[in-house]
Amino acid sequence: MFLNTIKTSDGATTQRKRVGRGIGSGNGKTAGRGHKGQKSRAGGYHKVGFEGGQMPLHRRLPKRGFNSLKSNKVASLRLHALVNISDSPITITTIKDNGLIPGGMKQVKLYLAINDSIRTKLDLEGIKVSKGVKREIEAAGGSVK
Repeated sequence: MFLNTIKTSDGATTQRKRVGRGIGSGNGKTAGRGHKGQKSRAGGYHKVGFEGGQMPLHRRLPKRGFNSLKSNKVASLRLHALVNISDSPITITTIKDNGLIPGGMKQVKLYLAINDSIRTKLDLEGIKVSKGVKREIEAAGGSVK
């Protein structure tokens, strides 16, 4: 093999299209731009989203800011986090006041960690709980409302 014998494989390279070079080239006369109109002119084009003067979709729709409609307002919390709270009954505001969840949360759900077991009596109001948490709280003499 010599350097002067190396060729590219068939179809690997194509010649560039030379537009506006006569009828025989297949791209003569209008040079592939069609007839008349803004897109056929030199320098004539419009921005992305332009709808011919009609109010564009991105301006027709209402502004929503950065508040996601899908955002989850339910905080997850492990059961052992509530052991140090002395208030009774424990509500969402109690949990927020103790700094266990952020202020923007609307609901709380308690889950059971692997080695979670409590001996203190807990009374919960307005808090979602898993089956395991409910079983643990009731075994310790507490209640879930």
